[in-house]
Amino acid sequence: MGIPTVKYCAQELFLSTNYFGDFIKQTTGESAGTTIRKYIMALAKSKLIGWKTVSEVAYELGFDYPQHFTRIFKKHFGMIPLEFRKKTESL
Repeated sequence: MGIPTVKYCAQELFLSTNYFGDFIKQTTGESAGTTIRKYIMALAKSKLIGWKTVSEVAYELGFDYPQHFTRIFKKHFGMIPLEFRKKTESL
């Protein structure tokens, strides 16, 4: 399936892509794509706290390649998934 797109999310909610995008923009002040990416990254953090490997988490979230997931995670949080895991384990 891949990472959820705006079109996919709109279809799942039985909305037009434009209506869904406008609704998200009015509600959050951000584009639907940005909101979806933030949600995916928040979900990634919660999944990384468990025992799953980074690759398993990446595939579960719809990434085709774990390296792509790692790059997006680092861009979003400023650290790679393994650094995040180590940081949370030490708390």
